Amino acid sequence: MDTLELLAHPVRLRIVHAMRGGRMLTTAQMCALLPDVSKAMVYRHVDVLCGGGILEVAEERRVRGAVERAFCLRQDRAVIDAETAKSLSLDDHRGAFATALAVLAAEFHAYLEQEGADPAADLVGYRQHAVWLSRGELHELIGELRSAIAPRLANQPTSDRARYLLSPILFPIEEPPTDSATA
Repeated sequence: MDTLELLAHPVRLRIVHAMRGGRMLTTAQMCALLPDVSKAMVYRHVDVLCGGGILEVAEERRVRGAVERAFCLRQDRAVIDAETAKSLSLDDHRGAFATALAVLAAEFHAYLEQEGADPAADLVGYRQHAVWLSRGELHELIGELRSAIAPRLANQPTSDRARYLLSPILFPIEEPPTDSATA
């Protein structure tokens, strides 16, 4: 199974999100982070991600006669590179987008189900902005977003950091007007 297939399942993608930031988690800890997903499904998808090389066993220890494994994410394997993205069909993009939306909806639902969830206090945002951009301005915006986000991807969990899901989604919704339409 290639990386795209591995990441194209909502539960597997949620597991990958849970593992980001250099975390080392047991399957039981992953189950606690995904309370809306059955334990059997989490175990099955952890196994698939390990088999695909996206997760690896970082530590093993004996707990009451059983072996407990802690996993870590192989950052280099949990990414769709530019060449792969270019090779995707329109249907592949539809499927990937549907997976991203399913993950976003599931994570938001899980957040709202937490005791004490307070979207206003937590600064939850889901605004959409329609902006007109030239190709150069689009590249500039993407570069600015990457510059703002990339350094924070390496943040490690600490007692004063909450984990956030940031999902920039960008696509054209309208072609540039013809010169006669702008006159």
